[in-house]
Amino acid sequence: MNQSDFIREVEALGIKLTPEKLDQLERYYELLITYNEVMNLTGITQKEDVYLKHFYDSLTIVKMIDLTKVETLCDMGSGAGLPGIVLKIVFPNLKVLLIDSLNKRVEFLKIVIDKLGLKEIDAIHYRIEEYGVKNREIFDVVTARAVAGTNILLEYAASLVKINGYFIPLKGHQEDITLYDNACQKLGFKFDNEISFLLPVEESQRTILKFKKTSSTPFKYPRKNSEIKKSPL
Repeated sequence: MNQSDFIREVEALGIKLTPEKLDQLERYYELLITYNEVMNLTGITQKEDVYLKHFYDSLTIVKMIDLTKVETLCDMGSGAGLPGIVLKIVFPNLKVLLIDSLNKRVEFLKIVIDKLGLKEIDAIHYRIEEYGVKNREIFDVVTARAVAGTNILLEYAASLVKINGYFIPLKGHQEDITLYDNACQKLGFKFDNEISFLLPVEESQRTILKFKKTSSTPFKYPRKNSEIKKSPL
């Protein structure tokens, strides 16, 4: 996907990209490739693939929610900043927190934030369960992309999402939503919606799930943080 194709497909999502936003995305790409040479950030390095499988893919969350009406967003297990950095660039109204358990990735994210001059966004090196205990129910939207199984992610997102807020994971395949009934009941979530579609050009499968936080439910984290591993996508 070249930049012209990217602009056209993003416009089809209802997003208008300004020259400034396009410049920030290009500089983000350059930083991603440069630092990928010294740390494992992504297995996708060809520019056309990055714009399709990382940038465009991150923006497909708008199929599920209008981010112009969202104030706070947390990218859980952010890795190289996907989707959090892309969403912040395109939707500067968002106040974004990027959380990752690997410090070298967090240092990269801070470099990107500084170089691109992004405001009201931070990257922190934290175990998600520990952050959730100290900062309960403070985000309108929590998202995660190519991180772990949905049941595991629901457990970690539960403490972060505000009542009436949403957890929206971006997945690579369609899932059986009945598998989450028990977890939703215990964690105060209600399944809200599911969208499956094919990426342009290569037509690979993508699925976006949406869970609404309906109640505050006390719980313990039965999972170890080491179970959340960023995909090499």
